[in-house]
Amino acid sequence: MDDREWLTERFEEHRTQLRAVAYRMLGSVSEADDAVQDAWLRVSRADTGDVENLGAWLTTVVARVCLNMLRSRQHRRDEPFEVHMPDPIISPDSGVDPEHEAVLADSVGLALLVVLETLSPAERLAFVLHDMFAVPFEEIASMIERSPAAARQLASRARRRVRDQAPLPDPDLTRQRAVVNAFFAAARDGDFDALVTVLDPGVVLRSDGGAARARHTVVITGAHTVAGQALTFRRFSPFVQPALINGAAGVVAIANGQPLSVMAFTVADGKVLAIDVLSDPERLRRLDLPVFDG
Repeated sequence: MDDREWLTERFEEHRTQLRAVAYRMLGSVSEADDAVQDAWLRVSRADTGDVENLGAWLTTVVARVCLNMLRSRQHRRDEPFEVHMPDPIISPDSGVDPEHEAVLADSVGLALLVVLETLSPAERLAFVLHDMFAVPFEEIASMIERSPAAARQLASRARRRVRDQAPLPDPDLTRQRAVVNAFFAAARDGDFDALVTVLDPGVVLRSDGGAARARHTVVITGAHTVAGQALTFRRFSPFVQPALINGAAGVVAIANGQPLSVMAFTVADGKVLAIDVLSDPERLRRLDLPVFDG
């Protein structure tokens, strides 16, 4: 086996891990795949003879590519919306697709990714690499041209925002699904009081309608306000299909084989803490959906 073949095999061994890094950094499956491919092109031209830990080195290469993509994305967004929903990973309610299991390890829920979207590129890099992949701050510092102390501070600031805005969900999917079912039963019946009961007092609803439906891009908070909005969901009741959204209980509203919206729920202690909705028609058409009835 020559050096090229050896490097190709080693890269493929690490591809799943690299996709996981890139998805957390970018919040987009397609962009994550592009970043991993770009990293391979760079790696294939590099001299790896002195690399002692190939996996760690590949992680930093992918992270640098993602950092550049985040900075470029930041410059392109002339009018940032109040909320931008990352690409959801949708699986049948029966379980997460094996292809997505590694990418979604460590409970990478949609609510967490929404919060990561609000971080600066440097904050996101520091948090993702250190808190999720245990990359030392010394290595992170060199990527963002800051001191290790500054990198540590960036991660700490990101960590506080994540802790405040992306609560940990109940690990039991059965309990999650029971709460989501209760939510839709109350919405279907027009039962405002039942909706308020299933919602946490500080619940947040984030909806991304995209450029085509900008008025549907909103953030609202509070059980009574969200319950009032949820009553409008009853028109979707005939089309709702249970699904796993980034490994958590959620739904896809789908009619004639076309998705109308994706709703991800963060559930803990028997209450809905967050609802994240993607209703951007253009992005919905590009989703990789499992087979649903309807």
